[in-house]
Amino acid sequence: MAVALMEVSHAEHVKRFAALVNKALPDLVDQKEPVELYEPTRYVLEGEGKRFRPVLLLLAAECYGADSEKALPAALAVEVFHNFTLVHDDIMDHASERRRRPTVHVKWDESTAILCGDLLMALSYDLLARLKTDRLAEILHVYYEMVAQLCEGQALDKSFETRDSVTLNEYLDMIDRKTGALLRASLEMGGLIGNAPDAARDTLRTLGVHLGRAFQIQDDLLDLTAEDERWGKVVGGDLVEGKKTFLLLSALERASGPDREWFQMIIANRGLSASLVGEARERMVRLGVLEQAREAVVYHTEEAIRCIDDLPSVPARETLRWLVRRMQERLH
Repeated sequence: MAVALMEVSHAEHVKRFAALVNKALPDLVDQKEPVELYEPTRYVLEGEGKRFRPVLLLLAAECYGADSEKALPAALAVEVFHNFTLVHDDIMDHASERRRRPTVHVKWDESTAILCGDLLMALSYDLLARLKTDRLAEILHVYYEMVAQLCEGQALDKSFETRDSVTLNEYLDMIDRKTGALLRASLEMGGLIGNAPDAARDTLRTLGVHLGRAFQIQDDLLDLTAEDERWGKVVGGDLVEGKKTFLLLSALERASGPDREWFQMIIANRGLSASLVGEARERMVRLGVLEQAREAVVYHTEEAIRCIDDLPSVPARETLRWLVRRMQERLH
């Protein structure tokens, strides 16, 4: 009973922070004209989302004594920036849906989506400027580094599409930038808002690295194994598109003979027929690829928890620990 009550408390803590973000997002842009710009921007801001990144920032700030009111502008900034990346990613990936709604470039057009993304990115900087802290210069530097690393990660990811050979270590380096950079920056900026010491910043950055890896590998795993309808994507879509994910690269490293030739065919053909996704999964199960991915998620989650152990012993730390566990166990 005590454990169940504690879980409810942690869940309510996260729910309260997510609600703060959800309430504020739609009101960030109140301009009406030109409608061609502001309608799609509000469409993005009103969309669904798990709000992991702003909640992580608010929890990190609270660990070091900063309340949600003080940290909220930065929390909104990272969520707005995250949505900017999704708008532009959808263009580059030719995605037709995002969170069960048409993507911006499909509902409107590519030019509109580019402008919408540009506005969202600028808005994220304006939100940071609203912070009341004497560490704004440091926060902006962390933010710039995050933007640069994320762009590097996206560039590497795009380059992987045309390369015949990518190692698992190269893939992990890419996701440390593309996925991990914003998680890492969210945690570090939260710490800075609470005036965390330099040693704590190092801990928060390391936490972000492991959290980013656990999150992305779990995402890759769910692409092939998700059964929850809230996943909102075609199961096996990464293989159909020929994406070099943790699963495919692990399969290539583990396989030999006919199995290796079969997976190499996916690379050579730049994708796999949807009718063969089931066979790909069977081969990966036989090779231990799915188990390897699950073990990697557990390993990086445990390393993240070790970092959390070094944070101040306050309720926000325990909620952060709970949230990291929930991120590991997510089904969508």
